Amino acid sequence: MATTEKRLEVLKTYKIYIGGQFPRTESGRYYVATNSKKENLANVCLGSRKDFRDAVVAARNAFGGWSGRAAFNRGQILYRIAEMLEGRKTQFIDELIKQDATRTQAENEVNLCIDRLIYYSGWCDKFQQLFSSVNPVASSHFNFSVPEPTGVVAAIAPQGDSLLGLVSVIAPIIAGGNTCIVLASATKPLCAVTFAEVLNSSDLPGGVVNILTGKVAELVTFFADHMDVNATVFCEADTATQKMIKEKSALNVKRVVLYDKVKWATAAGQSPYFIMDLQEIKTTWHPIENIGGAKAGY
Repeated sequence: MATTEKRLEVLKTYKIYIGGQFPRTESGRYYVATNSKKENLANVCLGSRKDFRDAVVAARNAFGGWSGRAAFNRGQILYRIAEMLEGRKTQFIDELIKQDATRTQAENEVNLCIDRLIYYSGWCDKFQQLFSSVNPVASSHFNFSVPEPTGVVAAIAPQGDSLLGLVSVIAPIIAGGNTCIVLASATKPLCAVTFAEVLNSSDLPGGVVNILTGKVAELVTFFADHMDVNATVFCEADTATQKMIKEKSALNVKRVVLYDKVKWATAAGQSPYFIMDLQEIKTTWHPIENIGGAKAGY
């Protein structure tokens, strides 16, 4: 039956991502994301302190399994994330264009994100070899130093960037065996939520990456002072907030990593040193013994 009525478009619901699930924020709050043309793009969850606490629990529960996986298997999963992102390029390009990017800029950003995931997938089983060492000691022992993941990382992604900054922060964190809670850009949140859908369909265990949307000013204190978070990453050049994060993080001796000067779209936006920023160095002593059991000197 023919009709002259205009069809109403079914808009996507942009929800947060916690523990491999897509809940709505427990507060029931939301905000309307807009672009430079003042067009309403979507209703987006306004994340709360309770959402963050739930995400920390999910990240902590996932840490043992993820850090204990073979490094090669972590690399396979990061490569799979890149594959899934490649298959959904058109959707991400469309969302970036809605958020004020040109088509060329959007295509370049998505391609760079895919390449960056592949870059870090290759480092998963190699950075330990590069950064570990056998140390000289003045006794009949072997002395080894090896990197180990820090634990649960709370990261605030670059706020002026929709996808590339988010991917560039997440990839080295999980490549090194950590789990994370990431606060996406408040002004350009669309790609972050869609990227969570990619993660959810890419063999990544639930809880390894948790993505929240909301306001930095409301949530940053919780990111810094939660006692079960081991490191805080902040990507903005707000010196007052940086100072507050350092002070709050001292409560449980969190590691604080500041990426306020990194240009993510350049070659300097990827490096195995970003993996090492969220690693601890474990040193082990082991006695050297002869076949007969007697200790041998050098």
